[in-house]
Amino acid sequence: MSEETYAKMYPAFLEQSVVDGTVWAIPDLASARAMYYNVDILEAAGVKVPTTWDELKAACEAIKAYDPNIYPWGIDMTTDEGQAAFAYYIWNNGGDFTDANGEWTLNSDENVAAIEYAISLVNAGLTNSDPANDTRYNLQDMFGTGKVAMMIGPNSIPTYISDGKEPDEVINYAFAAIPTNGGNASVSAGVMDRFMCFDNNHSPEKLEAIKTFFDYFYDDARYSEWVLMEGFLPATSAGGEIVAASDPSMAPWVEIVGSCKFYPTAKAEWADVKQGVIKAEQQALLGGNVKELLDNLQNEITAG
Repeated sequence: MSEETYAKMYPAFLEQSVVDGTVWAIPDLASARAMYYNVDILEAAGVKVPTTWDELKAACEAIKAYDPNIYPWGIDMTTDEGQAAFAYYIWNNGGDFTDANGEWTLNSDENVAAIEYAISLVNAGLTNSDPANDTRYNLQDMFGTGKVAMMIGPNSIPTYISDGKEPDEVINYAFAAIPTNGGNASVSAGVMDRFMCFDNNHSPEKLEAIKTFFDYFYDDARYSEWVLMEGFLPATSAGGEIVAASDPSMAPWVEIVGSCKFYPTAKAEWADVKQGVIKAEQQALLGGNVKELLDNLQNEITAG
């Protein structure tokens, strides 16, 4: 790539493709997660949009008191996206999957406290009744019918819940940053597709042609138009500025995507970690001790 085009990429997106100090792929399309909420339900329950964990719990309690038939908060701890739930809570409590040196920190104090908080919401009856089986798609269905008041989801939810409905049939909803704890800045989970080109002893002319293509593809106006058409988010800062300016409703999303974190998928143990955190969450839902579960997982991963 040319230095000019390479410099447009969000650093966090490039870092996700680093293996042994080398960036092996560049971001194509991006998406991010935010907290969606039913405006009418929150207003009827007399609560403001929560920004902290304390506010979130208080809002859930108020919604439950307002209408026991509504699930205040949606949680997906299924094999479909349980790793995402793990990430939402640990990242927004100052925790992470790894430390600055790339070493696994699955059982850190921050991570333990984060999952204990999530499980406490379930145990208090403030969430959907079956987080181990209710996938994100189930939650989106329930949110779209007013059964769930708040949930974390991707920027594609508006299309999902309005598909096939008349405008007056769509719930009154909005979105905000994911609530956080302890004064930490809100962190969103990022998802992206990537481009990867394989150098099979290409000639200098062919490598230059590849560079020319990416300069063309990531032209700010052209790339932004394509991103908007596809309903995704830009993976470049310049593209983000154009998208935000052309569609005010996308501006908050552009701000969120610029602060995304990603799963450590480049690490060889990630597949086992992904399954391990889901298993730990599901065992915690059944009454297991979160610290013991994460201690065991940490030992399994680092011993391997």
